[in-house]
Amino acid sequence: MTSEADRSELPKAYEPREVEPRWYAFWLEHGVFRASTDPADTRPVYVVAMPPPNVTGSLHMGHALGGTIQDVLVRHKRMQGRNVLWQPGIDHAGIATQTVVERQLRREGKTRHDLGRERFVERVWQWKEQSGGRIAQQMRVLGCSADWERSKFTMDPDLSRAVREAFVRLYEEGLIYRATRLINWCTECRTALSDLEVENETANGELYEFAYLVAGADASQGATELVVATTRPETMLGDTAVAVHPDDPRYKHLHGKTLRHPFVDREIPVITDPELVDMAFGTGAVKVTPAHDFSDFATGKRHKLREINILNLDGTLNAEAGPFQGMTVQEARRAVKRALEEKGLARGSKPHTLELPRCQRCNTVIEPMISTQWFVKMEPLARPALEAVRDGRTRIVPEEWVKTYEHWLTNIQDWCVSRQLWWGHQIPAYHCESCGEIHVSREAPQSCDECGSDRLRQDPDVLDTWFSSGLWPFSTLGWPDRTPELARFYPTSDMETGYDILFFWVARMMMMGLKFMGDVPFRRVLLHGLVVDETGDKMSKVKGNTIDPLDLIHGADFEAVVQKALPTAPIAEALAAFKKAYPSTAQMGKGFAPYGADALRFTLCSYSPQAKRIALSPGRIEGFRKFCNKIYNAIRFALPYVTNDASVTGEAPTGELSLLVNRWILSRLGAAVEASTRGIDNYRLDEGSSALYHFFWDELCDWYIEMAKLVFQSGSESERTELRRTLAHVLEASLRALHPYMPFITEELWKRRPPPAPPPTPAAPAPYRTATQARNTP
Repeated sequence: MTSEADRSELPKAYEPREVEPRWYAFWLEHGVFRASTDPADTRPVYVVAMPPPNVTGSLHMGHALGGTIQDVLVRHKRMQGRNVLWQPGIDHAGIATQTVVERQLRREGKTRHDLGRERFVERVWQWKEQSGGRIAQQMRVLGCSADWERSKFTMDPDLSRAVREAFVRLYEEGLIYRATRLINWCTECRTALSDLEVENETANGELYEFAYLVAGADASQGATELVVATTRPETMLGDTAVAVHPDDPRYKHLHGKTLRHPFVDREIPVITDPELVDMAFGTGAVKVTPAHDFSDFATGKRHKLREINILNLDGTLNAEAGPFQGMTVQEARRAVKRALEEKGLARGSKPHTLELPRCQRCNTVIEPMISTQWFVKMEPLARPALEAVRDGRTRIVPEEWVKTYEHWLTNIQDWCVSRQLWWGHQIPAYHCESCGEIHVSREAPQSCDECGSDRLRQDPDVLDTWFSSGLWPFSTLGWPDRTPELARFYPTSDMETGYDILFFWVARMMMMGLKFMGDVPFRRVLLHGLVVDETGDKMSKVKGNTIDPLDLIHGADFEAVVQKALPTAPIAEALAAFKKAYPSTAQMGKGFAPYGADALRFTLCSYSPQAKRIALSPGRIEGFRKFCNKIYNAIRFALPYVTNDASVTGEAPTGELSLLVNRWILSRLGAAVEASTRGIDNYRLDEGSSALYHFFWDELCDWYIEMAKLVFQSGSESERTELRRTLAHVLEASLRALHPYMPFITEELWKRRPPPAPPPTPAAPAPYRTATQARNTP
């Protein structure tokens, strides 16, 4: 890129498909995104840790929003002279990745058990090397200026070492323990799940009523039965009590009585529990199944009830279910209802709306199940994380989420961290097969400390993905070693992410950072909302209203778009659903034009990031593509005037300006730059981008450039010279101000600026103009 080529006449039209990949390669080649670890570099640091996307993932609108916001922040700080680290990486995504590879194996007629654990894990690594990390490449298309040379993978050896170290330290302090508890169980994935991996679906079901007969009851002495209501009749096979409210007069005569189970040989007690029972719901009597319901589990602990697990790991019923053994849950539900009717115990049903928990990965209905798992004690970790927000060491923006954060951390439950998977960080616990002792250690022990046996096997479970993610702000910097990077770049300045993982990820990073580093992991938490369709509905494959961000950047016809959004539906049906979700597409012909990354980025910035729902409008993207053209054409107009005068440098003109229009535009430029800076600093990119948009379009193009044309035509030489210098400065400062939002077009036009700063100096690290510098005021 020579000076002559850079200042040649601009093509008539701006073509983002030609410009964007060229400039991204240029930035990488010149190390523009690279953070400095040189001890002699005394610049203040600014650090953002990229939320690591799943290795299985592809770019979606949520990623595009978060990536754009973070990129605006880091580009802005880079231009302010900070030593910027935007730490990228990829998450191993335990269950998601294992599911993908198992799906491949099924197409080959195999299961992971056919391969065995070692060969299966090798197969996952092969898949990761061939197909994983696609999303990181897609984020480059968006313009994300992360320090890619420092990219980390949560299964890298150094991060795996950090995970083992954290687990062992927590165990040694008594904060990790092994216990038998009730957990979310997916019968398809065959693993425990965190609450985040469970999605609740509102469904239409029924509230089914049946009777338990009172043991030893005499009809002449009163009621001989107790009627209960349930949405899951099959779980009555694991009932170990029926609870009533102690103040309910209907059942006072049954306090202390027992009930006969109709299908298995046991009697169950009638207990009183004001915490579990709502007298106004159902019959006011609640069947208690401690092994298959979270509320019942807690009730069982209060009353020391027996916990009877009636399910196998595959979701079929086990021997505890008596005559229903071997049935699936749905088969058993129908069979139990039939059997109750045959025994004369059915008491009818009525429609009932319920929340149905489903596995996020496979959509299977989750079964609460008793299981032996590893847990982290959360209260001792949550307390410091709560105080760090309350005393201002970490600020949450917007502040409305502070109450949610406080509620979660003050009502926290111990965290089940073990998963019955093969892909992930295997728990560093070793079971002695001779004496049963469990050894937790950083490295595999050679023999049992208790009995001396060498018959040790590692715990087969792996850790919840969120465990390693919780270490992200410092494990990526070399912890547990005290590295120079850790000293320089911890804590993170800003953590920008979606509000939906405030508890599942942000809170856990807070706990882990305070525990292992003695300091908060970030100074600010910036939370953005959920990207929804133009009518406000959540994007989903079921509704057919998803949009691939790359289709907006590169262009795509609507048939191709909807084949991704609703692949199983007929094209006409999918198109109708899509256009209903995005009314502005009615004016777009057959598809999306290649809007380019800048138009998409500026659109995403134009929405308030703090809004809970961000309704994406393709029409707005098309509008900001026109804004790109406006910027391009303004520079095309100015180039002949500002590049043929050696006195024009792009710096602010000095001395008193004679033309009112020049003084006016400098004042408006200063106000726009000030508003943009304030918007970025206050996490209101919508306000910052809006200020620059209205300045450039309404004030610079519609007024100033039109006035400039008159001066160039009929003004004096001194007026034309003054105007050339002012115009060059205003355009140059505008490109700098716009660069964090629209990096590609501004870089393309920046290279055309007048001397003294010739290419290949890029715009990306160029100093950001302050409002005072833009106005040319002392």
